Amino acid sequence: MNRAIIAAAAAATAVLLAGCSSATPKAAPSGQAGQPAPAPTKPAADASGAFTAIAAAVPTAKLGTTVTAENEPNHMLGRPHGYTSKITFTDARIPAEQTEGHEPDDLELGGSIETFPTAPEAKARADYIQTTSKAMPALAEYDYVHGTTLIRVSRLLTPAQAADYEKAAAKLP
Repeated sequence: MNRAIIAAAAAATAVLLAGCSSATPKAAPSGQAGQPAPAPTKPAADASGAFTAIAAAVPTAKLGTTVTAENEPNHMLGRPHGYTSKITFTDARIPAEQTEGHEPDDLELGGSIETFPTAPEAKARADYIQTTSKAMPALAEYDYVHGTTLIRVSRLLTPAQAADYEKAAAKLP
């Protein structure tokens, strides 16, 4: 069985178990035993949800690709210490002449959003990227961590333009 599927199933099980209460359950009214609990009202955080919130604050951002196990080049999706979801996006403020020669989902065209199981894992990924890019300036980027979400933004944006993403990230739930 595919490791990504197993990891996703394990993560889903962990989330479901974490929501269980240790309190003694109330007895169900007669004839209603075994009824399912109501669905949670707030969806779990993922890269798509984070992008929706960020794009509301940064209207020049347009959704690119939702990364899946089949199209993910880093082989980090669903793996230990890897992200649980990822999307790419473009930003219309990057001049067209600077986008020539890039693949459609390159970070240079706008950025990406990665979500992790824990905040320390998101921070570790950002730290790794920053350490790597110090040795290779062509890989430089803006990275903003908010909880379990890492927003990676193209170096082709000005500092003021990139700061729009930082402000939007600070408002994520």
